Amino acid sequence: MELLAGLFQVLAQTLQIYSLILIVRVLLSWFPNLDWGNPVLSTVSSITDPYLNAFRGLIPPLGGIDLSAILAFVALNLMQQLLLGASSDFFRGALPY
Repeated sequence: MELLAGLFQVLAQTLQIYSLILIVRVLLSWFPNLDWGNPVLSTVSSITDPYLNAFRGLIPPLGGIDLSAILAFVALNLMQQLLLGASSDFFRGALPY
């Protein structure tokens, strides 16, 4: 059980790191003159754009502002909280598994 709880914590921490990368991507999108051919920027874009594209189909840009990132952050935070909650339940022995 402790192994599964540890796995949930690692996944939650991975989502936290991904959230930070997503914040960097959103902030970089405010600068239209950036060279996205740069290997670092290209890597950030290739890591985050598939996830953001899933939400761009749900919320179209309004007046040139992409609000889909807000929904993406909410979904990511929800997944992280669920993993942390499941992890703490396993540590307390609340789940019957």
